[in-house]
Amino acid sequence: MRDQPYRQNPLLRMSYSLIAPLYDAVIERPMRDARTRSLGALPTSGSRRILVSGAGTGLDLPLLPAQHRYTALDFNPAMLARARPRGEKLDIEFVLGDSMALPFADVQFDHVVLHLIVAVVPEPQRCLAEAARVLKPGGTIILFDKFLQPDQYAPIRRLFNGITRRFATRMDVVFEEVLGAAPELEVVSDVPMLGNGWFRAIVLRKTE
Repeated sequence: MRDQPYRQNPLLRMSYSLIAPLYDAVIERPMRDARTRSLGALPTSGSRRILVSGAGTGLDLPLLPAQHRYTALDFNPAMLARARPRGEKLDIEFVLGDSMALPFADVQFDHVVLHLIVAVVPEPQRCLAEAARVLKPGGTIILFDKFLQPDQYAPIRRLFNGITRRFATRMDVVFEEVLGAAPELEVVSDVPMLGNGWFRAIVLRKTE
């Protein structure tokens, strides 16, 4: 069994169990359009095997093309419990596991969705590297999250990061630094979304 780094932060695990009932009310409406636009990068024809890593309460699931086969993974049972009803119209399997240590063999998926997870986990580089590991050559990673720009000062975000990273999310992640952990990935598109470009929709392709 692969290790589970999230267990190193019990406060983060506990906080997401408490947050689960409130998460949808806070996140669903402001993020719905951005999620929809990001998921538009998935193919709408044929049938592919797709991993939704860090599925949370399943807010992405009703927005997904129905013809694919999905695996939805999250580290929190309370989140997955709320996600299950949202996937009832999909061919989907729910897995309790860690986005930083995926319980899957190499090159298993045609596409990987990483929505609001890379900047949440304690080790963003490890999360992206794991997504790349299970992705087939030529496959894509659909990424939507908040990132600082390289060399961006952002003193307020960095100040609060010391607190928020312990129980909710990181605010200091620079995508370009994270990408260095997966040299087999190339950027296909990078579109600013919310918060004057703080949130970005990024598509990556595995080249080898």
